[in-house]
Amino acid sequence: MPSFIVSTSYEQYIRVLCNFLEFPFENAYCTRLDLDRYKLTEKEEERLRQLRKEMSALPTLEIPRNAQVVTDFSTQHQKTLEKLNEIFWKDISSMKIGEIFSEVNPIGGYEKAEAVQDITSRAQSDLSDVMYVGDSITDVSAFRLIREVGGLAISFNGNEYAIREAEIAALSENAVVTAILADSFNRLGKDGVFQLLDDWSHEALRTYGVSSSLRKRVSELYPELLPQVEAITPDNRERLMKESGAFRKTVRGEAIGTLG
Repeated sequence: MPSFIVSTSYEQYIRVLCNFLEFPFENAYCTRLDLDRYKLTEKEEERLRQLRKEMSALPTLEIPRNAQVVTDFSTQHQKTLEKLNEIFWKDISSMKIGEIFSEVNPIGGYEKAEAVQDITSRAQSDLSDVMYVGDSITDVSAFRLIREVGGLAISFNGNEYAIREAEIAALSENAVVTAILADSFNRLGKDGVFQLLDDWSHEALRTYGVSSSLRKRVSELYPELLPQVEAITPDNRERLMKESGAFRKTVRGEAIGTLG
């Protein structure tokens, strides 16, 4: 199965990651950023340092469940949003370095869905053959695209936005579970994956023909119970939103885990 990375992260980080994992960088879609193109004066540098301190002092934003407009936020967080808008769209945008906002296009939201479409074109494959793994609000468009055409959408330690749009929720400290799901999807198709999840156990891995190397690895990591992996249904979606969100914070830390 050809594999690809689709990430909002900047290419400098993704390139180092690919080198470390010996993953082909040409199979990575990420935010392109050529910092050498931008000149930063001493005056603007000092101002940016001041703004960084101001932003660091602001309360961490928490998005209320089902929030639709700014007024759905608490009064405190509305003030935080107002301040951030002022910093980014007034202070920084008026600087010369503010050009970076209009010229750098982060890979997120619909860009991720576009990346998946480009991937299937490059691989001469169908969207229904794609297994997409994501964890946040930036994966929602890709999740919807894959789900609507019969591919497989998996939330891995995802937040509530990911759980709302994905078909499977995986809660694990180790990504071996996604390897098991990919192996099963490749051999058995989407229906086979859901059949495996109906009897999610070490015995089921043998029954459904998961490779011996993967079974050995998962047995070393989880000798008794397998990590929590469930098909998402209307009946368990709310529970999985809470459980996956809480687990996400234990794995990624409170600050990162609360990000959208």
